[in-house]
Amino acid sequence: MMAGGEIGSALGYGSALWLAVFLGNLLLAAYASALAVVAFRSGLSTVLMARFCFGKEGSRLADLLLGLTQVGWYAWGTDTVARILIQTFGWSEKWDPLLVIVCGFGFCLTAAIGYKGLEVLSAVMVPLMTGMIIWSGYLALSAVSSAPGGQGEMSVAQAVTVVVGTFVSGATQSTNWTRYARSTTAAIGVTFLAFFVGNGLMVSYGALSGAAYANSDIVAVLLLQGFFWSGVFMLLANIWTTQDNTIYNFSLAGCHFFRTTKRRQVTLVGAAVGTVLALFGFAELLVPFLLTLGTAIPPLGGVILADFFVCRRGEYPELEKPDAFVGSGFLAYGIGVAAAWFLPGVPPVTGIVVGFLVQAVLGRG
Repeated sequence: MMAGGEIGSALGYGSALWLAVFLGNLLLAAYASALAVVAFRSGLSTVLMARFCFGKEGSRLADLLLGLTQVGWYAWGTDTVARILIQTFGWSEKWDPLLVIVCGFGFCLTAAIGYKGLEVLSAVMVPLMTGMIIWSGYLALSAVSSAPGGQGEMSVAQAVTVVVGTFVSGATQSTNWTRYARSTTAAIGVTFLAFFVGNGLMVSYGALSGAAYANSDIVAVLLLQGFFWSGVFMLLANIWTTQDNTIYNFSLAGCHFFRTTKRRQVTLVGAAVGTVLALFGFAELLVPFLLTLGTAIPPLGGVILADFFVCRRGEYPELEKPDAFVGSGFLAYGIGVAAAWFLPGVPPVTGIVVGFLVQAVLGRG
């Protein structure tokens, strides 16, 4: 929502805005769906898939990339909640560190419980939150005719990259769930529903509100619309349902990196690191963070997809067979990131395509 608000206030209400939202979420859904197929067929999570294209020890690159991005998201969410609560209720800034610490460790409790904790929280919060944003979006739509134009701070390509960045790390790790799907169709269907429709709805709402009120702060928009307590609820529900999945993903990447099964302890360590980052004001770095994610993460998925579909022809060998390090995977990933960063076009698309093609060529040797 916040990212949608950023691009809405930058591009203004018009075809460029909705083109960026549509293309960004379509790319995100297609990318996640392709990984879902690999997850279902192999029964492996992303960090385990990475063992085959980067090596048993080299796969720690994926752990670092995905784990650190999840901690970054956790820091942003924790810092954002603390700041908005202080602004909304008019509390003193001196309470910010305490709020950050309480939120930082409070949000991780459902993730520490495991799947059941995630399921119960989402089952309660998500339907309520969805109804809220539909009503708020309707009010924003009625106000958009008098909205000011965009500030012109982004190109469409940058806006697409920001949209992809909203969930590209989560999309890359959505294999943590889709590996348990009942069929390939189910894996693709639920992934497309989550990333194109679900994430699309959140980004679209933020974009519409940002364009209508020239404000990327969604809670501020809700307050402008007269939703005080429901606005506070929206903030806590939205962030909490994201935070617990975020730190759960970190715990799986962290367990693989350290080769440990102590997931709850790793969850608490990740929450602690994210909380420390939040104390230093990570909320100010949202757009640069998203642009970095949209550039650095997609090539990783491109390399994994090429390794499975082209190099392995749709079937992994035994999990303990990979070499310690596989140079082709590192080279393909590095070239993919460089291409996404320096070549013209839409960086996530460039990164996926180049990473895929280089791995398809080098990995077959």
